[in-house]
Amino acid sequence: MEEFLRYVIGSLGEFPGQVVIKKTETPGRIVFTVAANPTDIPKIVGKGGHTIRAIRSLLSASARKRNQSASLELIEP
Repeated sequence: MEEFLRYVIGSLGEFPGQVVIKKTETPGRIVFTVAANPTDIPKIVGKGGHTIRAIRSLLSASARKRNQSASLELIEP
């Protein structure tokens, strides 16, 4: 799941090397915290939040296959 996030979020912005993903695991739940270059944040969020919502949906579907729950938090500077 982390590789998926790194690939997708890195592909959306101009500075993929500045994407930092922190993974916090608890039993049955994974929380991904993502920080990126401030100029890339609007591209990651997308118009009306559609892009980030789609990424979160795919992440949740992948986690459900593993009988877990996953969430994505985007840190905005």
